[in-house]
Amino acid sequence: MEALLAVASWSTLLVCMVIKLPQVVALLAARSARGLSLESLVLELSGFLVFLRYQSYYNYPLQTYLEYPILIAQDVILLLFVLHYSGNMKQALPYIIIFVGGWYFLTLQKWIIDLAMNLCTLISAASKFAQLRCLWKTRDSGQVSALTWSMSAYTCATRIVTTLMTTNDLMVLVRYIIMLVLNIWVTATILHYRKTEKTD
Repeated sequence: MEALLAVASWSTLLVCMVIKLPQVVALLAARSARGLSLESLVLELSGFLVFLRYQSYYNYPLQTYLEYPILIAQDVILLLFVLHYSGNMKQALPYIIIFVGGWYFLTLQKWIIDLAMNLCTLISAASKFAQLRCLWKTRDSGQVSALTWSMSAYTCATRIVTTLMTTNDLMVLVRYIIMLVLNIWVTATILHYRKTEKTD
């Protein structure tokens, strides 16, 4: 069991080190944020920040959330590129202020972090639905990376295993299961529209 936990934790960490790289490369190559949902990215980043703060607040084992600082850094970089290619760089500073302020606000009282964690699954699910809505609306996967979304599905699956083997936190487990299903749905939608583009 310890070997499985180690493999799941380390493979998750390794995948997360490069998870946003395909998306950043696609964005840079196209010099366009077409198909990417800014709303989805902001919601995802919010969910990551809440989740990291919750895990660290309750002193969960570092191996169960070590990838989150890496994911947050990559999402911030991706957010800046999306803002740049969308011509909205003026929005970067307000986002930074809100995220940094929110980070500190979350732990002012225990009930705040607990409530935020309860809402975290809804926030993260909303981020996936925002990307799906963007894909459905445009019927174009544009620069959206199916590889990035499929790697996200993989990390959710491995985190289901590590959560069951370590903290057994039901809120965290439900979050990962929902995110796994939604990440697979987004990946399938991207591939569907990519296939549609090629046949047109």
